[in-house]
Amino acid sequence: MLHALEPDGPRPPLAYRVPWRIDRIYDRHPLVTNVGPAAVDFVRIFLDLGRRAVTEHWGQMPPGDTAELCLCDAEPDETIVTLAWFRPDDGEEYLWRFVM
Repeated sequence: MLHALEPDGPRPPLAYRVPWRIDRIYDRHPLVTNVGPAAVDFVRIFLDLGRRAVTEHWGQMPPGDTAELCLCDAEPDETIVTLAWFRPDDGEEYLWRFVM
């Protein structure tokens, strides 16, 4: 629900910026990099390949860490990638989806 902000009231917290950058420098092996300021925990990748699904467990990724996705068996037009992770700061799970 939207409501007006009071001029002298506290400001709402800033939105959490997704910490991922995807580099598609290889045809079927995109690179996923944690560009955020903090480590993320229990990183998991869910690949929806259209006809089947695959899950990968990457564990913790500190800032600057890069991992490579193997999409050799995937049809790029039919592939949906979902990243799931926990922020150590708040213990909340976050999800981010992208398509190839």
